[in-house]
Amino acid sequence: MKTKVKYKVFAEFPDFETLKDIVLYGFEKGQDKNQYMFYNFDNKVETKTFNQVHHDTIGLGQYLNSKGIKGKKVAVLSENSYYWVACFFSVITSTNVAVPLDPKLPFEDLAELMVRSKCDAIFYTEDFKDAIELMKNTEGVTIQEYVKIEDFDEIVEKGHQSFANGDHSYVEDEVKPEDLAVIVFTSGTTGKSKGVMLSHRNVATNVIASCRVLTGGHAIGFLPLHHAFSWVSALFSGTLITEYGFLCRSIKDIQKDLVTYHPQNFAAVPLAVETIYKKIWYTAKKNGKEEALKKGLKISAFLQKFGIDIRRKLFKDVIAGLGGELEVIICGGAYLDEKYERGMYDFGIQIINGYGITECSPAVTCNTLETFKFGSAGVPLPCNEIKINDPDEDGVGEIYVRGSNVMMGYYEDPEATAAAFDGDWFKTGDYGYIDKDGFLFFRGRKKNLIVLSNGKNVSPEEIEEKLSTISYVKEVVVYEENNFITAEFFLDTVSTPDAKERIKADVNEINKKMPMYKQVARVKTRDTEFPKTTTLKILRNYK
Repeated sequence: MKTKVKYKVFAEFPDFETLKDIVLYGFEKGQDKNQYMFYNFDNKVETKTFNQVHHDTIGLGQYLNSKGIKGKKVAVLSENSYYWVACFFSVITSTNVAVPLDPKLPFEDLAELMVRSKCDAIFYTEDFKDAIELMKNTEGVTIQEYVKIEDFDEIVEKGHQSFANGDHSYVEDEVKPEDLAVIVFTSGTTGKSKGVMLSHRNVATNVIASCRVLTGGHAIGFLPLHHAFSWVSALFSGTLITEYGFLCRSIKDIQKDLVTYHPQNFAAVPLAVETIYKKIWYTAKKNGKEEALKKGLKISAFLQKFGIDIRRKLFKDVIAGLGGELEVIICGGAYLDEKYERGMYDFGIQIINGYGITECSPAVTCNTLETFKFGSAGVPLPCNEIKINDPDEDGVGEIYVRGSNVMMGYYEDPEATAAAFDGDWFKTGDYGYIDKDGFLFFRGRKKNLIVLSNGKNVSPEEIEEKLSTISYVKEVVVYEENNFITAEFFLDTVSTPDAKERIKADVNEINKKMPMYKQVARVKTRDTEFPKTTTLKILRNYK
């Protein structure tokens, strides 16, 4: 079964096919409008307009060209900051290829990625000076230019001096849709990372498609900028719709940043949504308002039966705790339990849940404000179509994707590239089903499937979804151990002191509602969170 569904179009944009065109469009449209608020090198909040960002981008890009870095690969190594954005923009608006690096990786891994990618230049901050020294002493590293980001203003000025002296090579650089734009090294929960090659057309058409079916205002951004999800949900989309954003330094500051900068929307991984939702109820209980909140939800649900929606008035204190203007949270990167989606909706905040994968630039499907179903990952974006390959009796099979957003291939890995395609369909390695209305429902990773001795295939994510409904479960991972389905829990023993004593009985209650072959046979608990990737996905092979 395959599907391609039409969305309501919220905004119209030209059919840009390069990231350079999108960025330049934003600069021209934005002009003196504020684009970014951020902490500068002096640890003070600074604001840059679209014109000022354009000025910085030209200076950085021309500086690279003056050093002979043209049509080369350029890495960016930094924590989230405005300076990361400007460096990245300067690379993708030229014929250079950006290689965004995960700043949380061990330094040895970063050096190894530089060998594999054959980068010619790198932007880096002082925080990574030891990693840079390691790169300089690692055989196979081909970096010619090490550009320290703390020298930002000086570098920008040098670039503009080169431009003033008659070298206009950067702005005259012709970027084509089929040109390689970025190499993204995946941070999967299992296995060695691959270098995903995305062309300008891949990412640009994904951004255009996403922004046509979604709309938004001012935002805050705390997703890792090296991750493709942040590009389509914030970085390039914010440029395209010319809305300003505050660049958060850390996810730890999200509560403070929400209250300070009053975003209309932000993008998040499921763990952040879960944390916010639990914090709402924790705060209500701490302040003795838990019963009042429950009563308000009942009143709201009753009124909505008659078409009366007063959620944002009724729960204004909840919304005030999130900045007062928050309307939308764009969620992706992993599975989000439906209870959190419904829970936030009941407070008047819409979760825009979607499905994506780096190899698809990354967005594949999404819900919108008008086209959504709780628990689903939405319907396909206009830039691609999906189908379910070899579905079982329940319609569940591997999700296949084809469209203009599907990657060029894996960098210097033709065998892996060939294995990832079935004709012109990209094999995601994810399982799901499509309902009669064209909505995709995610059911787990193919490589995580539990294959029992009786031949049955079980998706651990499906069981984890049900176990997560236990109120005091903070995290759970399901896996096979000696042919038994095992569930390992990290529990909230603060609010529920007897959680470890109760968990087996509560698991058995859920078992009664599942087929025998999907039932949990063994239960384990742990005292610490599960190890996670830098994008907050639980590492399944943590042992």
